[in-house]
Amino acid sequence: MSFKSLILFLIISLAIGQQDPRTEFFPKLEERPEVIPSKENLWVFILAGQSNMAGRGKVEPMDTIPDPRILTINKTGDLILAKEPLHFYEPTLTGLDCGLSFGKELLKFIPDSVSILLLPTAVGGSAIQQWIGDETYRNVPLFSNFKEKVTIGKQHGTIKAILWHQGESDAASPETIDIYDKQLGVLFSKFRVEVENPTLSICFGRLGSFSKTDESWQSINSKMENYQKTDPFSYLIQTKDLNHKGDFIHFDSEGQRTMGVRFAKAYIQRGFIVVE
Repeated sequence: MSFKSLILFLIISLAIGQQDPRTEFFPKLEERPEVIPSKENLWVFILAGQSNMAGRGKVEPMDTIPDPRILTINKTGDLILAKEPLHFYEPTLTGLDCGLSFGKELLKFIPDSVSILLLPTAVGGSAIQQWIGDETYRNVPLFSNFKEKVTIGKQHGTIKAILWHQGESDAASPETIDIYDKQLGVLFSKFRVEVENPTLSICFGRLGSFSKTDESWQSINSKMENYQKTDPFSYLIQTKDLNHKGDFIHFDSEGQRTMGVRFAKAYIQRGFIVVE
């Protein structure tokens, strides 16, 4: 082996040995759908919120097996087959979210002619007022980005619901906890105005029960429960039995997959769709 070949071999070996375990099973190939579903047969769901919607779980091989009926978008807005991770705004942080498990569960209950489009908009660490005020956070203009994805959704199909998980940032202050239910009302109203559907379904999730500041997290959960009682077109899923990934903040992979299933069942059981 020549000296140059030896150096190249060592560099490649070192790179493999230092592979980030977070991205070990990230998909290597982007796949385009063979056929774009007709607009009337494509149901659109927007994923919004902060890090537990953006996803911080470990992506495993099962999370990258695509279904031809579940689509998402890439950074340039092109339709691709959905593989985890769906979110791409925070490349050094993003992991498994609940989107693909939501889509796979929903497929069990909807007509075979219907496909699903999942549009990611969540950004870790974002507070609800930043969404309301369209602040730019981690280089993403939060509400403007949501509006952009609404446009894409309307172009390709019908927006059926929003999946929302957020509140950890707002749990940091008594002032933001106190008004959180009101802020949910303001933001969800803005979402519905943008989508042009005053009865748009919004499924949202409680914060976990594993925080080191659990009292404040549960206060946010109480505010979510208060809000849900006022909004017949929303549904709040449970998360208290789910585990964190070791940081006392983010759901682990099993928790993310379970949340996706629960969001799908909530959407179905609340009568948001007619199951034939």
